Amino acid sequence: MKHTLLIKDWLSSFLSLLFPRCCVVCGRPLAKGEECICTVCNINLPRTNYHLRKDNPVERLFWGQIPLERATSFFFYEKGSDFRLILHRLKYGGQKEIGAIMGRYMAAELLSSHFFQGIDVIIPIPLHKKKQQIRGYNQSEWIARGITAVTGIPIDTESILRKKNTETQTHKSILERRDNVEGIFELQRPEVLAGKHILIVDDVLTTGSTTLACASCLVNVEGIQISILTLATVSYTHLRAHETDSYLVCRLLLEKKRYRMPSSA
Repeated sequence: MKHTLLIKDWLSSFLSLLFPRCCVVCGRPLAKGEECICTVCNINLPRTNYHLRKDNPVERLFWGQIPLERATSFFFYEKGSDFRLILHRLKYGGQKEIGAIMGRYMAAELLSSHFFQGIDVIIPIPLHKKKQQIRGYNQSEWIARGITAVTGIPIDTESILRKKNTETQTHKSILERRDNVEGIFELQRPEVLAGKHILIVDDVLTTGSTTLACASCLVNVEGIQISILTLATVSYTHLRAHETDSYLVCRLLLEKKRYRMPSSA
């Protein structure tokens, strides 16, 4: 047994010399025990720490639109930052395992804050079947797998269907994003989710349009509670950098009109 472990350890070291595992952020070889990102990049990861703040900017993004319990994002995604490579390689580089690893890191850090307390099921934002066939996987589902590995909360990939294959949200304004995702999700099994606390998981939060469209499928389910968790979010200043005051006013009016929660009467 001891000899087998020594051989495995030697073989792993030998393969690392031939095919070194590198940090997806800085490109340096990973040390033994490091996964995806090196210790230095992990320390320097621009964490939001929003899970420690009540009424944080992510929660405020959804105020008055869904029955929200809590919401947060793990780190800031900023244009030009090397940390954007985490998401880029996860979504477009075929490295789905990055999602599971980062999902574990994120869940482990949020666990002590009781963020996951009372949550019954995780629903990753669905991809359209054509897009998932092209990519080969759903990156949000792999993030959810990492969360489940730490928390034990089950994943549900069947209750919400993405019925429309939409254009990319990149370079679209807030109103264009909202129109692009309107009606793209369909709730399949409302009875299964009745009385449940749902955690919606996605890779990155920008304007919240896709997440809100998904969550809005759930608002009429009896006794539903909704929380939201994303791996990354744009910083508040970046989120507002491409918006004019008129866009913001239109956005608020549009959201209140389209996604006003039903009265309790």
